[in-house]
Amino acid sequence: MARTVDYYFSLASPWAYIGHGPFMDIVARHGLKVNYKPVFLGQVFAETGGLPLPKRHPARQKYRFVELQRWREKRGLNFHLRPKFWPFDVNLVDRFVIAIVAAGLDPDAFLRRAFAAVWEKERNLADEGVVAAIARDADLDPTPLLLEAKGDATEALYEQNFKDAVAADVFGSPSYVVDGEIFWGQDRLELLDDMLTSGRAVYSPLV
Repeated sequence: MARTVDYYFSLASPWAYIGHGPFMDIVARHGLKVNYKPVFLGQVFAETGGLPLPKRHPARQKYRFVELQRWREKRGLNFHLRPKFWPFDVNLVDRFVIAIVAAGLDPDAFLRRAFAAVWEKERNLADEGVVAAIARDADLDPTPLLLEAKGDATEALYEQNFKDAVAADVFGSPSYVVDGEIFWGQDRLELLDDMLTSGRAVYSPLV
């Protein structure tokens, strides 16, 4: 039976963007089943003691830009450090991903294009028209998905993702959870791969 990974992320997260491709490579290599769980980071930070970027100490903000440059080079990407439409209201596009999953469809093609739209092409993912255009590029019909994204059922799933994240001790994006073990950040992907390759037992924080 395929192992399952809970994938907590936000479309507003540069680290989720940087790690998405390598993560999907790991998924394919190990035949994983992915539970895509977009979460609203502002809510997660408020619950778990994190701070939104503008409220972090200047030293932390400066270091973030250094890390973005390092990982841009490491992953072979080409993106803007300060894209034109960032930050943006992420609720619509996060919920659009939830609607894709609820429809029984694979969101990977949409996610790849949506992440690139923010960081590489400087498009506004808060714009319904932009989301619809990206969906069409990913061979998805945006009309029913947008309707579903704005509905009560999707709002409830978005809230449930937040509750699940807190229950799983998730505090940032991206986080990958396998059998209760958390790998926080795209810079932990190699450790996730090692765990899956070796078949080792899950590590617990309770020692």
